Amino acid sequence: MTERKPRSWKRFGALSATIVGLGLALSGCVQLALDDLGAASPEISQKTLVDIKKKGMTVQAPVLVRLFKEESELEVWKQDASGRYALLKTYPICRWSGKLGPKKNDGDRQAPEGFYSVTKGMLNPQSQYYLSFNLGYPNRLEAALGYTGTALMVHGACSSSGCYAMTDQGVGEIYALVKASLEAGQNAFQVQAFPFRMTAQNMASHREDPNFEFWRTMKAGYDSFEATRTQPKISTCGGKYVVNAEFEGGEPKNPLAACPARIDTLNPAIAAKFKVEDTQLSALVEKDGPLHANAYVDGGMHPSFRALLKQNGAEKLAARISTIKYPVSRPEAALADPYDGAK
Repeated sequence: MTERKPRSWKRFGALSATIVGLGLALSGCVQLALDDLGAASPEISQKTLVDIKKKGMTVQAPVLVRLFKEESELEVWKQDASGRYALLKTYPICRWSGKLGPKKNDGDRQAPEGFYSVTKGMLNPQSQYYLSFNLGYPNRLEAALGYTGTALMVHGACSSSGCYAMTDQGVGEIYALVKASLEAGQNAFQVQAFPFRMTAQNMASHREDPNFEFWRTMKAGYDSFEATRTQPKISTCGGKYVVNAEFEGGEPKNPLAACPARIDTLNPAIAAKFKVEDTQLSALVEKDGPLHANAYVDGGMHPSFRALLKQNGAEKLAARISTIKYPVSRPEAALADPYDGAK
């Protein structure tokens, strides 16, 4: 998605009584809070500041972001006093486009999947979509594979052509959180963009998808983080991601060349997690179980937003999501979202 020149914006008013009436009777494990649709501001809310303190973190502590397409959720993690990452907050994604699977070509409407590194220079305080940060697609591996596309963002407004679109309020707080970490000395924060939460069960339900083997390489990064709550080291060689590997002669220079000989330094906790997950996944793949519906309706939307879309229509939802008057992208497809209620 290519960003144009900045546009002016005004703060949007408080949530209306009709939205309040929805309460918390919305599906999904993450639900909209009142401040998710309130006045947008590139600041950390008082509630989140309290949570940071309660969880033994600081505003300046390093940050890590995880994205999940099928669940339409964005997670912000920060290091706590132990030096490990802990989940700070989960934000519902209003819209992402394409389908499950990596982005390969400019114009394919795919939102990226992979491991990305975001520096301070990739933050855009004058975005066309209120605020944004560039994911850095194509990354080193994607560029070597010949994948194309530019300006793939996390941004405000409920409109996506390859990006992850949040509320203005949501992206404002996310922007403030990552900016604080980068200004405090974190050189770059890692973004892990997954098709879904990569449990063995979820993987097995997608076993006939053409992206299955690619997802297995991504699962190693997911499992590593789940086991240790430390940022996985991502290398690229052999045309794939390689997680937490040390190589003779240093990091591979050519992402497409065969991987050099490895020096075995794998953390025992990660090795145990890998073994358990691989065994479970292999057993589930061989077992006749339910497959995920693979219908393509162009992207997804968090169930909380879908409830608002059904009740109020696309125009009113767009007005509540963002001060930037972009319409909800392909609302008919959003209403038919096959990922609604994803695990």
